[in-house]
Amino acid sequence: MIHPTALIDPAARLADGVEVGPFSVIGPDVTIGEGSVIGPHVVIKGPTVLGKRTRIFQFASVGEDCQDKKYAGEPTRLVMGDDNVVREGVTLHRGTVQDRGETTIGSRNLFMAYVHVGHDCVIGNDCILANQVTLAGHVTLGDHAILGGLSAVHQFCHFGEHAMAGGGSIITKDTPAYIMINGNPAEARGLNLVGLKRRGFSREAINALSAAYKMVYRQGLTVEQALGEMRARFDLEEVAHFAASIERSTRGIIR
Repeated sequence: MIHPTALIDPAARLADGVEVGPFSVIGPDVTIGEGSVIGPHVVIKGPTVLGKRTRIFQFASVGEDCQDKKYAGEPTRLVMGDDNVVREGVTLHRGTVQDRGETTIGSRNLFMAYVHVGHDCVIGNDCILANQVTLAGHVTLGDHAILGGLSAVHQFCHFGEHAMAGGGSIITKDTPAYIMINGNPAEARGLNLVGLKRRGFSREAINALSAAYKMVYRQGLTVEQALGEMRARFDLEEVAHFAASIERSTRGIIR
């Protein structure tokens, strides 16, 4: 299960059934959950916690010091949930004491080749980051977010639940839940209808979200006017969540 060429610090904690491939390096203060598979030439630095059944492919760097120039070696953390897949060349950095002190990643996420996740990011569950997606520091991704290949997200941006960005998108503002964006700079292109249908959203919810989207993006209303129209017309959890994802924005939403 542990290749003889792997270098594992005695202070690392590996659960039962963890496999480690040749020439991988696992430092102290690293915890790896049961059933995980660490491929060859992987570097994992602590403090880092990886959940159960984590799969990491070759040449990935997980839990390394961040690239923020203010970072001065403080013992910040990276914490990941269960069933994450980290493909070739991915870099996942720990947090900074200037923010949360922790980069937090949920469960069942797919990080395709050469993805970068910067310090203090918060990533939900069931997200897909395609090849060479780059998240700057302090980015938040909601559950079921999808970012197309070569997309880049500016620091402190929020990307909402069930939202999708097309390949090559440059995202400098907050993305509300449920919508599709694309372009440089990214612009709203419509509701993520295919994603919502695949995830079992009801026809009532999809119709209501479509109407709410048009209030924000098609009727010439200000954001405040659109939010007021939504509250007056709909009493659905999904629309309330769409409105909340707009209201929490501090950078302004993508239009």
